[in-house]
Amino acid sequence: MSNARQIIIIKVFRKFSNSLGPEALSVVEDILLESELDEDEIDSGLEALAKEYNKQDDATMKVSPDVLRRVYESLKDEGGRTQEEKELIDPENHLFFIDAFEMPRWIWSSERGTFEKAFTSLTFAGSPESRTASIRDRLNIIRQCVLRNEHFAPSTLPSGDRQKLVTLKSTKQLLGRFGERFLLLGMLAYNKEGKLCLEDADGSVVLEFATLDEPGDGLFSEGCFALVEGEYTQEATLEIVAIGQPPCESRSIARSIYGHIDFLGKGATSLLEDGQFEVRIREELSELNFFFLSDIWLDHPQTLPGIQKMFDNCIENDFVPRVIVMCGNFTSKSISHGNARDVQRYQENFDALADLITSYPSITRSTHFVFVPGPLDVTVNSTLPRKPLLSTLTGRLKTRLPKVHFATNPCRIKFFNQEIVIFREDLMSRMLRNVVGVKQEVKSEDLKRFLVQSILDQGHLTPLTRNVQPVLSDFDHCLRLYPLPTALVLADRYDAYKVTYTGCHVFNPGRFFGKGLTFSMYTPAEVNSEECILALEEDG
Repeated sequence: MSNARQIIIIKVFRKFSNSLGPEALSVVEDILLESELDEDEIDSGLEALAKEYNKQDDATMKVSPDVLRRVYESLKDEGGRTQEEKELIDPENHLFFIDAFEMPRWIWSSERGTFEKAFTSLTFAGSPESRTASIRDRLNIIRQCVLRNEHFAPSTLPSGDRQKLVTLKSTKQLLGRFGERFLLLGMLAYNKEGKLCLEDADGSVVLEFATLDEPGDGLFSEGCFALVEGEYTQEATLEIVAIGQPPCESRSIARSIYGHIDFLGKGATSLLEDGQFEVRIREELSELNFFFLSDIWLDHPQTLPGIQKMFDNCIENDFVPRVIVMCGNFTSKSISHGNARDVQRYQENFDALADLITSYPSITRSTHFVFVPGPLDVTVNSTLPRKPLLSTLTGRLKTRLPKVHFATNPCRIKFFNQEIVIFREDLMSRMLRNVVGVKQEVKSEDLKRFLVQSILDQGHLTPLTRNVQPVLSDFDHCLRLYPLPTALVLADRYDAYKVTYTGCHVFNPGRFFGKGLTFSMYTPAEVNSEECILALEEDG
């Protein structure tokens, strides 16, 4: 084979930090000959081979010929089964609803530089160690993403660009180096004196904002991790000249590295399978949709008529959604401290909803209904992640709907290769109340973008300190957004919006009550959502 072909092979594998010995190079050449790829398919074929190789547990940086042959045989088998499975595939077999407390706990191992599964029993009380470990995991995951970013990671090829690379430092490296400029990654938090600090694994430093002209995009709240550049002073403070969110890593990159890890506990799929599923959804399930509704105040007189109108539209247009996700609050006022009559009305409202749904047999038979509790709803606990709605209050729904799921908050939907995270929390107001730096005169559209950017860059649904947002420390991994999901539903009291950031589609379905009932329709084939508004006619 020509030297030009060998150069292409070496270049592609080097892109994934792999080196090829003579035997491994010969194996790849044989694979190319056997697969009979066209010239324009060689690069993509080699990339698929390299990605699949790196997903193997016994993969090494210097490519093993034996592992390489095994990977190729596996890819051949999967390719051969594709046509056979095409007739057998059923969306119902690839639709999973995942509660937060069912997700396996994966922790970051600094020694191995990867995730390890934790087999210790998890408790609601947690422990001081788990509280510390959850914050350390967040820092380590963000840090390894930062170090892989092109602005921080040196190329394997000789280049003059190494001079432009930014080097991260630790707080312990500040000592005695007054007047020097540093770039640090750490968590924004207040110390005992009430001064804002940046904390990392080695210590902390007080921040001085007077020298900062304008922060970067995003919402910098207490508990967020930030990249901070500044000059260390004689007073042992850091005079900030720049502050920004850590760079986000796309789902495809994270999956290419950790694709073998089953973060959701429903079976890991290969990148090849993901690609095949993506094509299948786009070609065969283009009409399949999910509905997302939030703030369904069942005690509001217009809510049930609004749901009825939505169902009527579905039947009239022969457009029955595969999934309808209903997020709380299911009441306009909290009943946690109410009397028995308030609780009885709450249950009666759910009974009325069950009667309405079952009056539409085609929807009842084919649609999955998912109920996610809101901040005012009655559950066992108020700390995140929250348990499902109390079964004693939703008995009629459970007995009369064949496909009903009472989910935790947050919860996830796995559909083929897609992961959809659903979170019901008034996140915008909570983040803004605890912000420590944001651009002045920010418009509403910018705020929506800043919120989405901050949540995804932080890789966590609630990047806040535990005194601001209590979290069950043993289950903090359930709030993690790494790898990035395909779609994220941030059900909030805030206005409806949709934003796609680093390949992740984020949307807020708005509030489903009153005369203008707002909800969102998500189409998996397009990985996109559409805002829908039901206008009810005025009485009289």
